Amino acid sequence: MKQTAEQDGELDVLVVGAGPAGLGMGVALKHTGIERFQILDRGNVCESIANWPMGMQLITPSFPTNSIGMLDLNAIAIGTSPGYSLGAEHPTGSDFASHLRGVAKFFELPTRSCVEVMAVDAKDGRFHLKTSKGDLRARYLIWATGEFQFANIPDFAGAALGVHNSMVVDWASVARGEAGPAVIIGGYESGIDAAFQLSKLGCSSIVLGRESTWASEDSDPSRALSPFTLQRLKTMQRNGSVEAIGNVTVDQIDRKEMGYVIQSTDGRSWATSLQPVLATGFHGGFHQIPKLFDYREDGYPLLTADDESTLTKNLFLAGPSVRHDDLIFCFIYKYRQRFAIVARAIGERLGLDTTELETTYRRWGMFLDDLSCCGEQCVC
Repeated sequence: MKQTAEQDGELDVLVVGAGPAGLGMGVALKHTGIERFQILDRGNVCESIANWPMGMQLITPSFPTNSIGMLDLNAIAIGTSPGYSLGAEHPTGSDFASHLRGVAKFFELPTRSCVEVMAVDAKDGRFHLKTSKGDLRARYLIWATGEFQFANIPDFAGAALGVHNSMVVDWASVARGEAGPAVIIGGYESGIDAAFQLSKLGCSSIVLGRESTWASEDSDPSRALSPFTLQRLKTMQRNGSVEAIGNVTVDQIDRKEMGYVIQSTDGRSWATSLQPVLATGFHGGFHQIPKLFDYREDGYPLLTADDESTLTKNLFLAGPSVRHDDLIFCFIYKYRQRFAIVARAIGERLGLDTTELETTYRRWGMFLDDLSCCGEQCVC
């Protein structure tokens, strides 16, 4: 049985964000039998991913393993595989965006591009969205705006003198043909990626990390460097193109005649003639609607077992900002396991039979409702 909206002009579901989380949610909604929904994006579909810095790749490997019941780690929907469609194990941003657009086309997802959401109001049991293309109303709202478009610029003195890695279109403009060293502030995935891209141009780097992530014994790549990144780092260390320094808290960046000086809180300093790179991460898109969530101690939204806001009923969060206890769902293979959880909750409230959805998604490892099984570390 398929539902109809109670009022003309009202959608059942609005999904804000047409990246991997928003599109994956759209496929799950269709599998649930929900038809009256739209996926909005303030740019084009997957624009943020398409705009990744040149050379940046997915750190999780893609491989077409569907034939033996194991879904490609970077797939957002059952039956799809970036490894198969792109013929790439670690796709670039532009290639992955192309794959995702193909998924949206195949599943005939109702996407709308260049729709800027300017205000969200939850009242009378409905969500009222004021957008650049007119007002919209829906019974359920899924916030899936991701993180990459929300650069985290640190608040230390002189931070504006640096360039955030997400703003770099071509690393040659940072290297400027010099041998370096460049100074990269941030020692996680994007910091090491920046060093790797610069090394390919013959420019050495100094990476300053708050922690020595490269020495972490945690096997969860949400807390330590992924094998893909560690392998790159070790290659650079062997050829002497990078120096990774941990336990550094940067205090300020100063502009000098010869370039820049980066200073830490413990008195150390590093000089460079190149513009410092800020690999300082991102804010979650939930900051766009801050009053509709309550928050955990770490600043992330408090969510129910269905990834619903504990403050605003029928508002759901999807994507890399989902947190439960100490579990971090920041990779595709993690947060895609929550799509059907959200779709089931909405489907049941709309009076739909969600049995087939749950059975199918659970069989493909995309229905994680028992979080007690998570958090196990590799023993060797």
